Amino acid sequence: MSIPTRWLTYSYSLALLGLLATGCKSSDSATPTPTPPLNPTPPASAPSQVAVWLTMPDKSALFYRQRLSLQFGDNTNQNPTIVVDTAQTFQTMDGFGYTLTGGSAQVMSRMDAGSRAALIKELFATDSTSLGVSYLRLSIGASDLDAQVFSYDDGPADPTLANFSLAPDQTALIPVLKQILAVNPAIKIMGSPWSPPTWMKTNNSTVGGSLKPEYYDAYARYFVKYIQGMQAQGITIDAVTLQNEPLNPQNNPSLSMTAAEQIDFIKNNVGPAFRTAGITTKIIAYDHNTDRTDYPLAVLGDAGANPYVDGSAFHFYSPNVPITVLSQVHTAYPAKNVYFTELWTQAPTDGHVVDFGGELAYHVGNLEIGAVRNWSKNVLEWNLANDQNFAPYTPGGCKNCLGAVTISGNAVTRNPAYYTIAHSSKFVRPGSVRVATNVPGNLQNVAYKTPNGKRCLVVLNTGTTLQNFNIQYKGKVVSTSLYGGAVATYVW
Repeated sequence: MSIPTRWLTYSYSLALLGLLATGCKSSDSATPTPTPPLNPTPPASAPSQVAVWLTMPDKSALFYRQRLSLQFGDNTNQNPTIVVDTAQTFQTMDGFGYTLTGGSAQVMSRMDAGSRAALIKELFATDSTSLGVSYLRLSIGASDLDAQVFSYDDGPADPTLANFSLAPDQTALIPVLKQILAVNPAIKIMGSPWSPPTWMKTNNSTVGGSLKPEYYDAYARYFVKYIQGMQAQGITIDAVTLQNEPLNPQNNPSLSMTAAEQIDFIKNNVGPAFRTAGITTKIIAYDHNTDRTDYPLAVLGDAGANPYVDGSAFHFYSPNVPITVLSQVHTAYPAKNVYFTELWTQAPTDGHVVDFGGELAYHVGNLEIGAVRNWSKNVLEWNLANDQNFAPYTPGGCKNCLGAVTISGNAVTRNPAYYTIAHSSKFVRPGSVRVATNVPGNLQNVAYKTPNGKRCLVVLNTGTTLQNFNIQYKGKVVSTSLYGGAVATYVW
């Protein structure tokens, strides 16, 4: 069942003009919004220098373009002001998106061809009616959101990798990914393994264990074969991390990999193997929580590993350690990049109720704003899709992970992560550059200048009440408002 989005009615009386970007009410007599829930064209009678897209915590507006006329001028008032300074620049963005798990691809592959094509266009195309998702993460082998555990070389020990095959991904993942690339060929793709083949591991199990030193070389060649095999399918792997959550050996599949082991693997095996094979795929360290910045700092601090490593990746499952620690890693190694690769939304299982407004504020505040203000070049939510039972997942895998979309047959329900990513992915195209802004009071925000010459500002009101405020750019001001808990993207 799709989230019921409603058309909004607007009054252009002087009283409601004071509300500007959030002066909207739901109409009791309105009909449901068509799928997808986007309204890209404002009325011709309401020209505006600033386009505004709004999501409300009560779902009364879901990534809805506002019918307003906002003009920059010489407004003077005492309201807080967000000053956008495009002369001061920071990192260049790679994109926003999701992990396309094997399970995500499986449920998408079960849709009829027309429904699947429509969903792929909605998510990945860059036209006015689509989200323009620009970055995907894949599992190298199975993740815990596959129907079963597999690697690309199961069975008896095979140090020469003679039996290596991408066949497990040929059923759903690769065909779906090819359809995505047909819609958006420029999308960036990151690969991350949850576990190597069990014969490479100290415990011969899909869960936990460590990589046997005698198989470091074979596992490095496994990465090479994966990248080359995907390239043969027309799929370019832009970057890899060497282990998803290397300090979490409880998942199925999983692997323990200490910082010292990752350093050894990079400088003596993976890095040289990539160089010998002429592979330019980026190697990204760590790929785990903000509470252990010592791990990526150790990898980046090793003279042998450092030249091979593009940067480090982070998850956000240590909520007591703020996302701001990403800046500490950037400050220590400013020439190395920072990436954000995973945060889940809990599904409504075992009595849990999804708090849409709470999830919206938490994710946008910490990821789409917070991670980026702390130097991340991307933001990836976990995960793209699953079915109405939050499946598939492996035995012991995550049975209560809520996808950005839930797919039941051909019906699509859009969940919090759909909207949190949308507020950035549609407008902050790859190559956009983060620019300077202040953060007045409750108005958390991040701003960009985009490759097509636009300015884009994402704002979250972390307060509980309507906040009037200004946006200042090149000495001119536009006045607007945002309800407590709401998110808006402003583009001019």
